Amino acid sequence: MPTVASSPAIRRSLLLLGVVLLLVAGVAVIRHATRDVVYVRTARAAEGDILSSVSTNGKVEPTQLFQAHAAQPGQVQQVYVHAGQLVAANTLLLRMDTTDAQAKIASAKEAITSAVAAQTDVQQGGSQEERIALSGDLARARLQVDQARQGLASLQQLQARGAASANEVAAARERLLTAQSSLTSLQQRQTQRYAPTDRARVAAQVTEGRTSLQAAQVQLENSVIRAPFAGTVFSLPVRQFDYVAAGEELAQVADLTHMQVLAYFDEPEIGKLKQNSAVIVTWDARPGKEWHGHIVRVPTTVINYGTRNVGECLINIDDATGDLLPNTNVTARVTTQQVYRVLTIPREALRTETEAPRNFVYVVRNGKLHKTGVQVGALNLQTVQITGGLSAGDVLALNTTSNVDLADGLAVQEAK
Repeated sequence: MPTVASSPAIRRSLLLLGVVLLLVAGVAVIRHATRDVVYVRTARAAEGDILSSVSTNGKVEPTQLFQAHAAQPGQVQQVYVHAGQLVAANTLLLRMDTTDAQAKIASAKEAITSAVAAQTDVQQGGSQEERIALSGDLARARLQVDQARQGLASLQQLQARGAASANEVAAARERLLTAQSSLTSLQQRQTQRYAPTDRARVAAQVTEGRTSLQAAQVQLENSVIRAPFAGTVFSLPVRQFDYVAAGEELAQVADLTHMQVLAYFDEPEIGKLKQNSAVIVTWDARPGKEWHGHIVRVPTTVINYGTRNVGECLINIDDATGDLLPNTNVTARVTTQQVYRVLTIPREALRTETEAPRNFVYVVRNGKLHKTGVQVGALNLQTVQITGGLSAGDVLALNTTSNVDLADGLAVQEAK
């Protein structure tokens, strides 16, 4: 009779059980070997540069700008240039109709001549005709005084001999007094004919005439528009025979090789701006093109600009060649920090303890994480300068590929 151990069914059952036990044991061994290993993304500490910048919008302006406006309403007589033309200093740009200015000059000259003549008459006591007539009247008055004086003397002698009465002498004396009064009046008329107010009035007329002449001459000069310096005619809104109102723009000339940008930086960024800081300017109308400059004036106050509180910053363009146009809207990027050839790590690798503020990183060494304190220098949004605690080539954990948090002593493998 066969034993239990030799039964084929039992042997097969035992064999199957053994296989299952081996599989369970293998799985357990594998899980034990891999249960504490975490895959992490890593980076290496390496030498690099750190640049920080702030960007904002701005408007382009020429440093030299000439704007011609109509001094008086009138017609454009002739235009000698076209928009975009390069012109030399003193180039004739356009000419306004000068008929009105010339008429005003003629009228002012006539008024000056009349006022000067009147002033001369006042200073000399009248016109030449009046002075000649007055001289004749004075001569006759003096003669009458002499005759009256002689007549009085003769009657006084006759009265002394009893040949003339007292009434005759009194009448002769009255005639002398009348003649002397007439002479005195004529003499005063010769020297005091005009009062100070008369002299002030004719002097004011002379001044007014000369002022009118000067204004008319300025109007005539303003009728001829010339470029005060070499540059480009970038605005020419009028044509020949156009009628323009007083103050209307006629032309604008600028040196497009000397440009500046008035940039508007938000209030929190103003403290980062320094005079002579490097600036890169871009314009959407010319993709890929950059202009370089520097800050010449940092903001001195904060103003409202739409919904923003901004400071106005003046930037000089160092390499303008005429392709950056006035009044265009550009982007200005100011370099606020420059550090070259220092030990750097990605900012993602840097961590800070919340309880006692301290910067640290996780260094991957021998398959485990080692929490390491570091000293930080300059930084920007992507990169941090390390001044102590690491060496070039150190491998740093950035984050895990799973939901496991990084921790000191954690076994890890670099994710490929």
